[in-house]
Amino acid sequence: MKTLLSGNEAIARGAYEAGVTLAAGYPGTPSTEILENIAAKYKEIIYAEWSPNEKVAFEVAAGASLAGARVITTMKHVGLNVAADPLMTLSYLGVVGGFVAVVADDPGMHSSQNEQDTRHFARFAKIPIFDPSDSEEAKEFMKLAVQVSEEYCTPVILRSTTRVSHSRSVVEENPRQESQKSINFEKNPPRFVPIPLWARQMRVRVEERIQKLQLAGTNSPANKIIRQNKKLGIITSGIAYQYVREVFPNASVLKLGLPFPFPDELIKTFAASVEQLVVIEELEDFLEEHIKSLGISCIGKSVIPKIGELSPDVLFERKNLIEGNNSNNSNESNKGNKSNNKIIAHQPEHQNTLPELPGRPPVLCPGCPHRGIFYALGRFDVIVTGDIGCYSLGVFPPLSRLDTILCMGGGISLAHGMDKAGNPKKIVGMVGDSTFFHSGMTGLLDIAYNKGDSTVIVVDNRITAMTGHQDNPGSGKTLMGETTNEASIEEIGKACGIKNVRTVDPRDFKTVIPVLKEATESSEAWLIVSKAPCPLHLRQALGQPLRVIEEQCRKCNACLKLGCPGLEKIGNQIHINEYLCAGCDLCKNVCPAKAIC
Repeated sequence: MKTLLSGNEAIARGAYEAGVTLAAGYPGTPSTEILENIAAKYKEIIYAEWSPNEKVAFEVAAGASLAGARVITTMKHVGLNVAADPLMTLSYLGVVGGFVAVVADDPGMHSSQNEQDTRHFARFAKIPIFDPSDSEEAKEFMKLAVQVSEEYCTPVILRSTTRVSHSRSVVEENPRQESQKSINFEKNPPRFVPIPLWARQMRVRVEERIQKLQLAGTNSPANKIIRQNKKLGIITSGIAYQYVREVFPNASVLKLGLPFPFPDELIKTFAASVEQLVVIEELEDFLEEHIKSLGISCIGKSVIPKIGELSPDVLFERKNLIEGNNSNNSNESNKGNKSNNKIIAHQPEHQNTLPELPGRPPVLCPGCPHRGIFYALGRFDVIVTGDIGCYSLGVFPPLSRLDTILCMGGGISLAHGMDKAGNPKKIVGMVGDSTFFHSGMTGLLDIAYNKGDSTVIVVDNRITAMTGHQDNPGSGKTLMGETTNEASIEEIGKACGIKNVRTVDPRDFKTVIPVLKEATESSEAWLIVSKAPCPLHLRQALGQPLRVIEEQCRKCNACLKLGCPGLEKIGNQIHINEYLCAGCDLCKNVCPAKAIC
């Protein structure tokens, strides 16, 4: 069935046809109507929410995608600035279910404080971007973006503009295509936890992926050549294509609906087939700059404005300049240069013949309160979405109790996204106290506002520990050393609308484990504040060094599951290093034989 739809309505329709089950965004012209249409027309099939901001929306969608759901997140161009943090790292993690960020640019600033060209973000993050020119393409490119996302495990941007979003054209509606993936997050820390050890490997995979996508772009249905007069060839994308067809009806055109990764071979082939090459694009010289870097002569922003919205009138004013330009483009010069796409690892000139030092993975410090909460979480079959801070070390054995990391504040929002995607296991989101104040509060507000049931744990060690013990709004001190208001995480949680708020000492397992059990079995959202000071910040031991009573020790190794560097196993016997022991009593509390005192 054919119908008349705006670009935003068509994108909503495309999400439906592509099998999307979750949509999260923040309103902003010209993108707003996408989510409104999803909520109005497809709410029985697609869960949709307004999030407190674009960053949270992006993270919610990312969490759902990692659980296997097909998702979109929507925002305007300045909103992507807010969501840039999770965008850059999700490119490293990759996705499971198709993930599309729909970003609407506003050339001419009809309702915005600046002009931005989102294509630069795609290149920055090394992910593909689709650039539709009308409503039908907006719908079809939405479906194609989901397909590309799942095939290459990459987030994808669908870029709209004010003119595409709000103009109407004929769209052919098709049946919905359900995903064959089941919703069930599969734990795989080397893939989903970008600590440096694993993130360096992810970086290589990102580069390999972008090269595969570049080759695929040559044959993508989104990129096509319309051959006509050889005298003038125009490379264009997005809404500018419509203006080109109106103003230059006889020109040959290379229409790039998938402008990045740059389809170099297609560009070279087209350039070699025309006498004069012009690049017409809205806003920045994104394509022109790259085409010239290939050694291809062309004209673009020397005659086409880079400020403001393009229109047929603007191009008509410059038509004589373009057609009368006596450029020295020749078939020979337009062939460009072949590039070697092979990734070559850097090899030092002089190989070191000395043996490598053994690896020394970082560990939580002796007496670290985070160790207690991770150990307690080991009693429960849950997914733990983590965050940036000391507690990211909870991913390593023997604790092995962290499953994802995306960005600061993302630990909470990812949990909400997995929850709303329908992941069968309970989700626990974890952030630190400083991270909570940084960007976690908005995620907690999102859970309360959108009726989530995740359990959120704030590991409050009373300081910004990982960066060197800086104060934060919860520490009661300013950078100048002045006493100030001490923000309460618990009261903020209640103000957000979280009804179940508890504070626990992570070393007190008799309290911690029952609270965790009640929270993870609840059908409501919970906020647990795990509060105990960082011993390094205190600059004092928490108690006297402990020792093992050897004749009572069962050698069950239960204490070693804490991963404390103060515990040592020499031969078959466990010892406590008195110079490392902080006297926190954690090992004493977990010893079933009461052999530690």
